[in-house]
Amino acid sequence: MYGGNQKSATRNRHSTAFTLVELLVVITIIGILIALLLPAVQAAREAARQLQCKNNLKQLALGCLNHENATKRFPTGGWAPAWTGDADRGTDWRQPGGWHYNILPYIEQPALHDLGLGAGAWNSPAKMLANTQRLSTPIGILYCPTRRRPVAYPWTGAWSAKITNANTPTVAGRSDYAANGGDTVTGAGMPGTWPSVYGPSTPTEVEDPDGSGQMTPLARTYFAAIARVATGIIYCGSLIKMADVTDGTSNTYLLGEKNVNPDFYATGMDPGDNESCWTGENQDVTRWSSYRYPIVDPTTDWWPPWPDTPGFADGLRFGSAHANGFQMAFCDGSVQMINYSIEFETHRRLCNRKDGLAIDGKKF
Repeated sequence: MYGGNQKSATRNRHSTAFTLVELLVVITIIGILIALLLPAVQAAREAARQLQCKNNLKQLALGCLNHENATKRFPTGGWAPAWTGDADRGTDWRQPGGWHYNILPYIEQPALHDLGLGAGAWNSPAKMLANTQRLSTPIGILYCPTRRRPVAYPWTGAWSAKITNANTPTVAGRSDYAANGGDTVTGAGMPGTWPSVYGPSTPTEVEDPDGSGQMTPLARTYFAAIARVATGIIYCGSLIKMADVTDGTSNTYLLGEKNVNPDFYATGMDPGDNESCWTGENQDVTRWSSYRYPIVDPTTDWWPPWPDTPGFADGLRFGSAHANGFQMAFCDGSVQMINYSIEFETHRRLCNRKDGLAIDGKKF
């Protein structure tokens, strides 16, 4: 009996074992299932990242709208990339910092906004040390999770000495979102304004005596030259009110995602991503639909939105790291995904707050 039971047990063990062929079949089936599921998992992850990006834009747009509600104007674009926010200089034409800086109190970052408050003149050691600290600080909602992590990246700003002196930072907080500057590029360096793209040399070129609230004739001329051609919401020295958006808040971009070369996400070598987000007006923080309108040369003046593409960097247009489109916040606070194939004229009209031309809502 014992011997018979032993043979029976041996046969049972042999009958439940996998053969090599069966094992290979199982592995093949698992591989096929993984291959089928992986795109779905990746799509789900990208959908979640796009939702987070949309929420970022929503918060930034609400920050701009709360700023408008409190001050009766959208945040100014500041002066130029050689300048940064100054808590002692208010929120109007005297403020050298751009829109990212100006909405800090409205996105729960008042302490970052107030760094350097009461620290003396614009070029005092204490003020410049505060500037360095702010410039090096990243804020999570300024980064699209599809593109990159919300950390500080290498600083390559050539004119940091004007706002940081000996305290030049090695890293800088950046932003994947830019304001709507309109359908014509404006800013320091354009005809009739400060000769340098880096803006005024000192605050007394804008306000003299400094702290007096008296705009200089030079600054009045320069800001007026920009305002005559600016069609967007936020630009150099802008003081746009809600009533100035005559084409309608639901038909006008406020801000959105910007195009960046993927080769330079972490290096700061893209010309539209090499400064800190806390600086004044420049292409890092403002984008446009075209170089000028009416279009004179389509090969150079026409800037349709563009997906992030290796080898492509112009630092001037809207776009994103998403394959299916770029997200834009409108002046009414809504956020929409816009297809890259949007007709250029529709895109241009959405950048212009006051041209009076109708926009077909089905085209975007």
